[in-house]
Amino acid sequence: MKKVAPIDQRKADHIKINLEQDIASALTSGLENYRFVHEALPELDLDRIDTTLSLFGKKLHSPLLISSMTGGTDAAHTINMRLAEAAQECGIAMGVGSQRAAIEHPEQASTFQVRNVAPDILLFANLGAVQLNEGYGIDQCRKAVDMIEADALILHLNPLQEAVQDGGDTNFAGLAKKIEVICKKLEVPVIGKEVGWGISERTARLLANCGVSAIDVAGAGGTSWSQVEMHRAPDEFTRQLAATFVGWGIPTAESILNVKKTIPDMTVFASGGIKDGLDVAKCIALGATLGGMAGQFLKAAAISTENVVEMTRLAKRQIEVTMFACGAGTLHELKQGKLATIT
Repeated sequence: MKKVAPIDQRKADHIKINLEQDIASALTSGLENYRFVHEALPELDLDRIDTTLSLFGKKLHSPLLISSMTGGTDAAHTINMRLAEAAQECGIAMGVGSQRAAIEHPEQASTFQVRNVAPDILLFANLGAVQLNEGYGIDQCRKAVDMIEADALILHLNPLQEAVQDGGDTNFAGLAKKIEVICKKLEVPVIGKEVGWGISERTARLLANCGVSAIDVAGAGGTSWSQVEMHRAPDEFTRQLAATFVGWGIPTAESILNVKKTIPDMTVFASGGIKDGLDVAKCIALGATLGGMAGQFLKAAAISTENVVEMTRLAKRQIEVTMFACGAGTLHELKQGKLATIT
């Protein structure tokens, strides 16, 4: 029987825990603090609501992103293929999980490769930024992009997850300069992404100075990766350490505003506790370009491609009805003062 490498086992654990355990943050996304101003006379035709946009040279049918999740195992390959098939059919963007497993074990590259079923989608490669302090550089970044024929590279930032993970990589010192080098040398755009604890004004400024083309705020309010690590902790000390941070982070809504306040022209992806198309629409109204979901897509993909397609179609229709009922015919108009704060 083939021995499973530790990184493989971690990926398998992550899928299992995400599907079976309660791993929600104790915080909410903050989106519940906003509501759209309803227009009883919207002067629009629902059938002509336009949710299309162009990003990084690709046209999207709606501002939806299948957020980075997985890869590196047989189960992950099935999930990625189903997600990609649905993204192709529905015309939305998709990210894959961290490709470190495939960089270190090239035979696993196929678990990330989806272009054969999704030739047209906006596709994001993914590596942990901390690996730039562990010997990775421009060559590994190019390899990740080339491996899946990606349109951009996500460098994910997960200091808290690494800090509470057994054997995590915790040297985040001097990373900004190394991210800047990648942004300058890589032939495709670089996206800075949190994994569920949000982006502060300071981090937004640092990432902008590095030259990233977009920031995925991945705010608090959805999956808590400290809770995920709690469920796979090897001992009670590590379990209690991870459990401490269930309420940590910057909520998604606050994170979007942090970035837009600091770097108004920065392209923002919103993820973290987004439940449906109404939440995506709120994120767009706050200044985001895309709204990403992970957990719901993972659960749908564990069943079938059709389930992912159905979920995507529902989310798109929810966005369209939201826009119709608040008088926004386009995504640009959705950003023009359509939200009210709940007091």
